[in-house]
Amino acid sequence: MNTSKFFCLSTIALLLAAVPARADEGMWMVNAISKALVDKMHNKGLELSGNEIYDADAVSLKDAIVSLDFGCTGSFISHDGLLITNHHCAYSDVHRLSTPEHNYLEDGFWARSAAEEIYIPGKSVQLLERILDVTDEVKAVQEEEKLEGKPFGMRRLSYIIEKRYQETTGLMASLSSMWAGSKYYLALYRVYTDVRLVAAPPVSIAAFGGDIDNWEWPQHKCDFAIYRVYGSPEGAPAPHGPKNVPLVPRKWLQISTSGYKPGDFAMVLGYPGRTDRYTSAAKLAYRLDTSLPITNSIRADQMEIINRWMNADPEVRLKYSDQFFMLSNIQENNEGLAQCCKRFKVLDKLRKRERKLKEHQDLIKELDTKYASITPAEKNLIWFRESIVRGSRLSTIALRVKNSRQRLDMEREYGAIDLRVEKDLIRYGIQKFYENVDSTLWGPLQKELFARYGTDYDALLGSIWTDEYLTPDTPLCRFLTERGISAYNHDIESAQGDRNVSAAGGEFTRALYNWREEHGVLQYPDANSTMRLTYGTVSTYRRNCKKLPWQTWSKEILGKENDTYEFSLKPEWRDLLKAGESIPVDFITDNDITGGNSGSPVLNARGELIGLAFDGNKESLASDVAWTEGYNKCVNTDIRFVLWTLKEYMHLDYLLEEIERH
Repeated sequence: MNTSKFFCLSTIALLLAAVPARADEGMWMVNAISKALVDKMHNKGLELSGNEIYDADAVSLKDAIVSLDFGCTGSFISHDGLLITNHHCAYSDVHRLSTPEHNYLEDGFWARSAAEEIYIPGKSVQLLERILDVTDEVKAVQEEEKLEGKPFGMRRLSYIIEKRYQETTGLMASLSSMWAGSKYYLALYRVYTDVRLVAAPPVSIAAFGGDIDNWEWPQHKCDFAIYRVYGSPEGAPAPHGPKNVPLVPRKWLQISTSGYKPGDFAMVLGYPGRTDRYTSAAKLAYRLDTSLPITNSIRADQMEIINRWMNADPEVRLKYSDQFFMLSNIQENNEGLAQCCKRFKVLDKLRKRERKLKEHQDLIKELDTKYASITPAEKNLIWFRESIVRGSRLSTIALRVKNSRQRLDMEREYGAIDLRVEKDLIRYGIQKFYENVDSTLWGPLQKELFARYGTDYDALLGSIWTDEYLTPDTPLCRFLTERGISAYNHDIESAQGDRNVSAAGGEFTRALYNWREEHGVLQYPDANSTMRLTYGTVSTYRRNCKKLPWQTWSKEILGKENDTYEFSLKPEWRDLLKAGESIPVDFITDNDITGGNSGSPVLNARGELIGLAFDGNKESLASDVAWTEGYNKCVNTDIRFVLWTLKEYMHLDYLLEEIERH
């Protein structure tokens, strides 16, 4: 990442003084919308009541929002179960369906009728029924388990509470701990597993700019995909089958094509994955100094290896594009986190916050001491995990070969990889392993090979490499699997003493929560894949001393086209862009989002759909640990660009009629 692209280091003070009107941070629990929160949203322009957003006993906006396996968010946009989300949320499905003969990633996919929709095995959507505060019930179970001398960690508590509610309601139950056990909430879901792909544009349209534009602004992506959800004729969840019919959801979103302007209210409803805004300064310092430098370095090198092969061979691109996409997203996010924490002095802000917790200074010192003590052992673990355990797909196959009680379909396993790529990744991983992991943690074969070949890693790999299918006795399989994570974890546990950093960190979170409660601070828990709302406005910001646009246009895509893979255009798409009027493409808001919000609907003051959240800006990449006023932005695809693409490029008039019918 080139920091000069978005850092104006000599004028940071000036920029901080020139931020736009105050934005409101917060990923608020939809079931706990207080009057104070509603008042704040009304002051921003919201025209709905709190009950119109979430009501457990009546139809509300929450009934139009779904989780896609708690990885992304989607929303219903028709009476007949049409579900819209981001293309990058559907990427794995489209990748899995693609073949050299029908490459839906590169060419796109759209069903001309219901008969052409493709069922996605293993795909499910979760529709929220209600959320219950079960704090008292959970604490009663904790006491019961304690009296009986049984363990009562989160896994045990979840099993007891979820089983109880699943048996009485017939719904999927999911227990969540908020503020490290200060509160417990139980979400009940209807789960539909007959989900079919309806439309997905080519990646050159959906992900125009690719990895280069990722986390950037301005962007020009038409990042959408459409599924349809099916159920029984009665509307209940049912296994995939010919008798299923499109689900009639309780609520579907109305689409607004009237546009928006800076300052207009914007609300996002979705399922943000994980944040750590109650983190201690000690934990963040550990991440910035220890874990992130290692993972960022090694993943960048792995991406370079994969990308080199993808550029050389289209078949490799088809096999590895999904892995590269995920690796790139995580690696860029983590690089941005480290840089933004430094830029916005996040660690200093956390230390300042901790000084307010006057009665907990011993706890804060304990956290500092514990993180310092585990750092050497943690480094060994991270290098081992990144270089060997998850360093290649062949490593994953080796673990399954070693541990599986059933015979693997090796033809299928090997059909999904390219041995040239795997060999380069393993060669790289071997070198990083030997250079960075303490030799006391090497396995017998790993020690034997190093004693024989030393740092001649090419010869070392050559002695164990095989193009044949792995077996438990294959030297390559033994090398990749002979030592597990447990040996590394043992060193970490020994360094922590009687109380581990997780327990101390939980106490810190509770202390911070209680301090805020005592001082009347309106607060929200860390994101944990439960439904949340975030509100803000359409807005822009400055980068490199320059005010950026708040919206992009289709004609601008032509100006970014070049002969690289990321910025190439299909001829028919280029012709459309040249011939048509300029259409709004993407826009930015100051909604507070994180991973899991991808695909979330962006709603106007009346609760109408105006776009889909798909990215953040680079300046927001510290947001998992801290909100930065004026710089945290949400990048969204304009729904008008989606509709235009459906009509002019895909010619799906029947789908547009369905959307407009109700």
